[in-house]
Amino acid sequence: MSQTAVLPGSAPARIDGATAGLYAATVFLWGVSWIGMKAQIGIVAPEMSVLWRFVLACAVMWGWVLMTGKPVRFPRADHLRFAVLGCCLFSFNFLCFYYGAIPIPSGLLSVVFSLASIFNLVLGFVLFRQTVEPRVALGGAIGFAGIGLLFWPEIAGAGFNAAALWGLGLCVVGTLFFCSGNMMSTVVQRRGVPLLSANAWGMTYGTLVLLALNVVRGNAFIIEPTFKYVGALFYLAIGASVLAFASYLTLLRRLGAARAGYATVLFPIVALAVSTLLEGYAWTPLAVMGVVLALTGNVLVLRRPAAKP
Repeated sequence: MSQTAVLPGSAPARIDGATAGLYAATVFLWGVSWIGMKAQIGIVAPEMSVLWRFVLACAVMWGWVLMTGKPVRFPRADHLRFAVLGCCLFSFNFLCFYYGAIPIPSGLLSVVFSLASIFNLVLGFVLFRQTVEPRVALGGAIGFAGIGLLFWPEIAGAGFNAAALWGLGLCVVGTLFFCSGNMMSTVVQRRGVPLLSANAWGMTYGTLVLLALNVVRGNAFIIEPTFKYVGALFYLAIGASVLAFASYLTLLRRLGAARAGYATVLFPIVALAVSTLLEGYAWTPLAVMGVVLALTGNVLVLRRPAAKP
């Protein structure tokens, strides 16, 4: 395991250039993924779109594992952990968000997912007794408040009817699945399992779960033959799944759940930037204030206090 790994009760790792690069890559790749996910909602069943995404991602991941010579054989107990990892990170969480995207605004999806920074803080403390510094907690709260301001018009206008509440609940459950997968990834990496191997097995089990679900539901095994759908599929499979998960789970090992999870607070800002270019998003003073708060919270979370002389 890397010397920068965060162990229970240890101090957070220093943010070096490589870690900052991983952080930026994670924020960008997943920030853009909301646009891709929205492009896949249509004639193909959500669980089928998620299946195609991870069939492709799984193939790429196994190629990466074999090319780099990472181990592929592990004890049965590790395979049980891989199965949990696959269900949480590579299937159920995405199903919740794909279905949640149907009745509620896409911007609200990012807001709900940014709760991961808070859920990771709580789960990291409960399961691993990871220390939550007051500065980190304050930064997370400020950042989340900024995201709330950023999307307040959408939140206020969402309408709390039954469909919207159901979609909101699905997104919260999806975020909890994601954070639970974070915790299992931490357990697996602390056992010395290489990240690429764990992800490959996790994606395999997640893909099998998705396949079984589609068979049980009797979904048609189809792909929407449009550039938008197929382009989104390749981006979501390779960029937002293989590369982004490898970057994020490496951050999880280096920084701990609290600081790595804060990357989710910045996803909506990237999504808004893309929306401004492609969809004509109109910025308001409230939105600008939200961005400032989110970035301020980010600095508080990532800034390492100066060492005492």
